[in-house]
Amino acid sequence: MQSFDVIVIGLGHAGCEAALACARVGLKTAGVTLRADRAAVMSCNPAIGGTAKGHLVRELDALGGQMARAADQAGTHFVTLNASKGPAVRATRVLCDRDAYARTMQASLAAEPQLCVIEGEVRVLHVEHGRVRGVELADGRQLVAPAVVVTTGTFLQALMHLGPVKEVGGRLGDAAATGLSDSLRGLGFVLARFKTGTPARLKRSTIDFSRCERQPSDPAPRPFSLRTPAAPFPLQPLLDCWVTHTQASTHEVLRSNLHRSPLYRGDIVGRGPRYCPSVEDKVVRFASKVRHTVFLEPEGPSSDLVYPAGLSTSLPAEVQLQFLRTIPGLEAVEVERFGYAVEYDFAPPTQLRPTLETRAVGGLFFAGQLNGTSGYEEAAFQGLVAGINAGLQVRGQPALVLGREEAHGAVLLDELVTHGVDEPFRMFTSRSEHRLKLREGNAALRLSAHGHRVGLVAADELARVEGWRQAIDGEIQRLGSQRLLTALKRPEVTYDSLVAADPARPDLPRCVQEEVEVEVKYAGYIAMADASLARSHTGFDHWSIPDALRWEEVPGLSSEARERLARGKPGSIGHARRLLGLNPSAIGLVLVHLKRLRQGAPGST
Repeated sequence: MQSFDVIVIGLGHAGCEAALACARVGLKTAGVTLRADRAAVMSCNPAIGGTAKGHLVRELDALGGQMARAADQAGTHFVTLNASKGPAVRATRVLCDRDAYARTMQASLAAEPQLCVIEGEVRVLHVEHGRVRGVELADGRQLVAPAVVVTTGTFLQALMHLGPVKEVGGRLGDAAATGLSDSLRGLGFVLARFKTGTPARLKRSTIDFSRCERQPSDPAPRPFSLRTPAAPFPLQPLLDCWVTHTQASTHEVLRSNLHRSPLYRGDIVGRGPRYCPSVEDKVVRFASKVRHTVFLEPEGPSSDLVYPAGLSTSLPAEVQLQFLRTIPGLEAVEVERFGYAVEYDFAPPTQLRPTLETRAVGGLFFAGQLNGTSGYEEAAFQGLVAGINAGLQVRGQPALVLGREEAHGAVLLDELVTHGVDEPFRMFTSRSEHRLKLREGNAALRLSAHGHRVGLVAADELARVEGWRQAIDGEIQRLGSQRLLTALKRPEVTYDSLVAADPARPDLPRCVQEEVEVEVKYAGYIAMADASLARSHTGFDHWSIPDALRWEEVPGLSSEARERLARGKPGSIGHARRLLGLNPSAIGLVLVHLKRLRQGAPGST
């Protein structure tokens, strides 16, 4: 029997962040994985970031996470999405050398002296008196810890589909986790089924890129992470990506073979992601579209594999080859590995507290696709927060619960635990009511202090960020004194274009210059966002609801409202307001009851 402070089950994108967070604050941590050489593997597309996802990665980096640093080490194609649009939606996307990313993350795990990577399958969670005590592996080994983070990804009771062929496994070449679902159900957790999919991997040497549209990388990219030195950078050779499209003949092949799709045959019972459907689903759901975009993304400088984003499928191999060869540039393509779908168990996330600790079992945390999300970035952010809070609990310190006004990641977590999911959840900036304030460029300014408080951001890193904050405020004040603010507010004027009229301009870091320009140009909108935030704080989000509150004791509540509140278990009035099906009058009754309780309890807040 081995004893640890924290056990992390699974070392995918969520598990790596959770394990590193715990180990880096000095906790003896076990990372249990089926295969150590498959930790942090990019099972689907070899990219980090994108719309909203780039925001999550920057926020994760500001809190002390690892994903942005690994992407910088492995990045081969860098692009800023929505560059011509407003700053709230601009986002970084980094295509990575798939193998280099996994190697980089595995090296980070190996470098932590407090982290022990253990190969094996967790079959049983041990719980005593409502708290987790450890785990049992399939081979009988016992691991003991007061906190356990479960990040099993797509591996719980996983079943892969390729045409009529079904195979047990969490991804091609990897076994499924077959015992833990029964243990979770035995502890009272509800599980359901989702599905995800991946496209074929194409041989680059058989693609005619002259028939495709070239998409070059940004020629002089900047690092994703604040911790990555600006020079030398980039560290990998920059690669081109390419764009092509499906054709009418592609759609004809797909429609004529729908009866052979596991999805349409009824073999797959789990629901898939609406925002990333399989290509056979696209031609049904979007029947009027004459073509769909396909992004050809190389998996690395030394790899002959290309990832065709947009062509996820589980059709039989011969059908996949047939429709691929109808696409311009792919007429003679050869396939290294055919696409497939994976069904897996997940745990509806309304069973969690905002800290990602389960409500039913103390010290037990869930993160990643287990919570019904899709995407590396959503998983990693959850893993970091779950790892941080598991570690804080073991150390006897207050939990980290971010407000929706502080981070897109906080919106992600709040949406999950409040509303739950009916399909694999994907983050969008439109989900954030404070999105103008939650920009990629100011993530460090928003969150570095939290990262320092939990022990993952060093004092000198925090001091650097605070120096930027002071420089931004000082430069805005100086521009006002020079009467240049009015000019900078004009759409056609940039901070750089003011240089001729501003001989006294100080030498500021590029990130400071960019934030100065954004703050000045969007000052009016930001002021409105601040006013909205102030109303939210004073009215709702700072009114906490005790765990022990009995809803049947709240006068005037309907039976339906009591049922919804009991099921949702809100931790604040703001949380209660976001529960589906509760009207304002019910919230008012709860607020009145809380005020009465406070008046009757001197010193309470």
